[in-house]
Amino acid sequence: MNGPKKEAFNPLFTNPLEAVSGMTVSDLNRYLPAVRQENEIKMTRNQMEEGLFLADGVKGLARLPDNTIDLIVTNPPESPWQDASEKNPPLTLQEYYQWNEKWLEQSFRILKPTGSIYLICGWRYSGMYHALLSNNFNIQSRITWRNNQAKDQPRLVIWRNVLSDIWFATKTNEFMFDQKKVSSFKEAEQKQQLNNFWADIIDIQIGTKNQFERGKPEEVLKRIFTVSSFKLNWVVDPFMGRGSVGIMAKKTGRRFIGFETDQDQLLMAMKRIDQT
Repeated sequence: MNGPKKEAFNPLFTNPLEAVSGMTVSDLNRYLPAVRQENEIKMTRNQMEEGLFLADGVKGLARLPDNTIDLIVTNPPESPWQDASEKNPPLTLQEYYQWNEKWLEQSFRILKPTGSIYLICGWRYSGMYHALLSNNFNIQSRITWRNNQAKDQPRLVIWRNVLSDIWFATKTNEFMFDQKKVSSFKEAEQKQQLNNFWADIIDIQIGTKNQFERGKPEEVLKRIFTVSSFKLNWVVDPFMGRGSVGIMAKKTGRRFIGFETDQDQLLMAMKRIDQT
């Protein structure tokens, strides 16, 4: 007696030329059908769900329940202002400010009272983010680290910028910060890691096989996760890129939600997190 007839597998892609950079045809056939859209974000405070979504960061954040997220780590894109096209004309500086204002308001809403945000940025917009965060958040510190691949370089041959900022802000002044983890470091390391100049961390990704993105080196993310979250905490990156924050969340046992508008970047993030 013949069993049920198996449904034939029809791959979405068969031509290698169709593959996205960094993705094989096999990868595309595996991850593309699993892409989740913005309208699939349906969560409540009692029913949260990990996931990567093809969604605008502002709209994605707006679909998350109030007071549910422990930690937000992100590097906001400059592209809404810089990338020009007929469909999406470049934003003015005022429009870019207002766009940032929207996602930060949503971030404040979804954070738990003990939650924190770490906003990674270059020097060019650092002052703007200080002003924006001051509207709602309690700013705890501006962390500076040595980023040899900082994008905000002057056009003229003058002083090269090798520093980037991380704004550490909280929803209230009663926030999660694991001082035991900090105090467990060796004395020399503790002195270095307790101050806001992380000189021991350098973005050295040129010519290496580091799987973390430029601007989000592993040691920066590891330090943030270590002191400002615990296992099973909820972490969000509204501008996920290639998924470095999600990779660190998986490595450290945190639960992750990420949003990305670029499908190619999303697919790469899905692959990288899956293979971690």
